[in-house]
Amino acid sequence: MCLGIYFIMVATVCHVNAQFQRGPRLVSPEVNEDKTITFRLLAPEADKVTVSGNWMSGWGTQVDLAKGDSGIWSFTTEVLPAEFYTYSFNVNGVKTLDPSNSQVVRDGTRFENVVIVPGKESNVYTVKNIPHGKLSKVWYSSPSLDKNRRMYVYTPPGYEGSGKKYPVFYLIHGAGGDEDAWTTLGRAPYILDNLIEEGKAEPMIVVMTNGNPWSAAAPGDEPAVENAETPDITQMARGGFEKSLVNDVIPYIEKNYRTLTDKNHRAIAGLSMGGMHTQNITNSNPDKFGYIGVMSMGLMNDPRWGNYDVEDHKKQVLSIQKNGVKLYWIGCGKEDFLYEGVTNLRKFYDDLGFKYEYRESTGGHTWANWRIYLSELAPKLFR
Repeated sequence: MCLGIYFIMVATVCHVNAQFQRGPRLVSPEVNEDKTITFRLLAPEADKVTVSGNWMSGWGTQVDLAKGDSGIWSFTTEVLPAEFYTYSFNVNGVKTLDPSNSQVVRDGTRFENVVIVPGKESNVYTVKNIPHGKLSKVWYSSPSLDKNRRMYVYTPPGYEGSGKKYPVFYLIHGAGGDEDAWTTLGRAPYILDNLIEEGKAEPMIVVMTNGNPWSAAAPGDEPAVENAETPDITQMARGGFEKSLVNDVIPYIEKNYRTLTDKNHRAIAGLSMGGMHTQNITNSNPDKFGYIGVMSMGLMNDPRWGNYDVEDHKKQVLSIQKNGVKLYWIGCGKEDFLYEGVTNLRKFYDDLGFKYEYRESTGGHTWANWRIYLSELAPKLFR
């Protein structure tokens, strides 16, 4: 070996060893035994560091980290319930992720770090050493929207080798999300894996579509479109996605997967915008679904969503009742900004004598609630 190269290699190794000898790796976040979380960030030149997380009350709430002598900023939370939390730092007014934490999720255009406080409540969200289902990213043709589009399809453990036919659950995200939302923020594959392993839920196929009719797939994964227009929020309620799900998605799934195709083996649910889609789809197709779930979405009589006809709505709901529905499930948080609309929807159903099951939780319009709703709704399906 050339003597010069030898000295370079030795110097490099010594440098790396010196780096490791400077002290232990910075741990952040650290979940403590008392169910508090300590966050740390090395930023010796920073003047101000804050952290914001979804356990805090109020949108945009931030808490200051304290700076130590070594330039490490830190903050420890109060005792927190066992849950799946997201957070980010803000350094001198600039949002940043935690460089010590590789677990990151995306909510629309926002990226956040993830930390789970273990316990009974979060147990269903965690990854365990059990049989796992398969999550596929599937492209399909949607003539209804004149696009090739992408959806995520979860097949349960054992699907590939079983030869069995399975029921199908169509699960729709909310505004600002896409086909990725229920798998990352919603933890749907892990929830289904755990419930199925425990015998609490029937093995099922779960289809998670992109509910935005103007886009083909999540940001960065859709083909470039020339002269693309900024989407109008009211596009979500013009029926394009609903038509596509019924005419394009369901036929694709039933052709390409081993499915049970009668209405009592077909379920649909959605949160927020997805709850609106769920109502529109089932109101217009009362014979398609035996199980219906509406999360954090109420009576859709807002003029922005079109010309609301109360008599037509009554006929639609009564038609669902006439065709028979095994479960109509509604969930909403007490602090949800759509709570009043959900109350109005329930009154509308009550006045018609339409039977439903209602789940009211604490909290607002958050994934913390929607994960709970999924973990409670899934065991009720296809029973």
